[in-house]
Amino acid sequence: MIVTIARVADPHRFLEVFETVGAEKRREHGCRGARVYFDPDDAHRVWSVFDWDAKDYDEFLADPEIPAIARELGIQAPPVHAVAATELDA
Repeated sequence: MIVTIARVADPHRFLEVFETVGAEKRREHGCRGARVYFDPDDAHRVWSVFDWDAKDYDEFLADPEIPAIARELGIQAPPVHAVAATELDA
């Protein structure tokens, strides 16, 4: 599981790109699924949760096409990778 937090210029544009070009590129790098949450106090703050192995995610980040896709997404700064405080089985 990979969780990132980012600030975006236009939430609607972010979803358009995330659901199309972004999804294609994530699939190419082994992502099995993704969810997006908008912060209820700030619609420009986006939490993305990915069903993805760390190795595949690192390869995704190294893909030379990612910076252009990030610009299309309207990400205002590099996403922050949230680290789990704990992991439980229930």
